[in-house]
Amino acid sequence: MIPSLKEWDEKYRDQGLVIIGNHYPEFSYEEDFGNLKAKVLEYGIEYAVAQDNDGTTWRAYNNHYWPTLYLIDKQGHIRYVHIGEGSYNETEAAIQNLLAEAYP
Repeated sequence: MIPSLKEWDEKYRDQGLVIIGNHYPEFSYEEDFGNLKAKVLEYGIEYAVAQDNDGTTWRAYNNHYWPTLYLIDKQGHIRYVHIGEGSYNETEAAIQNLLAEAYP
């Protein structure tokens, strides 16, 4: 999934796409900010990654699965959800459609 996120970030950032990764640790060593920062650098991630150690954001979206993608429109409404790997072409088409919508 990370290669696709990086590609979309590079391709659509100038058109208004904002990617925010939410890191909700599964294991205690993943709670360490230094470990998260090292992985972000190792993978060359340039989009924002929030550290969600207590799962506040995870629970706010009623999320249950890694990974889950949410596309949120310009008014702040969730318009697309994809659980798991795959459907990259479908997701990119949804990104393009949302970016093409006018902002009121």
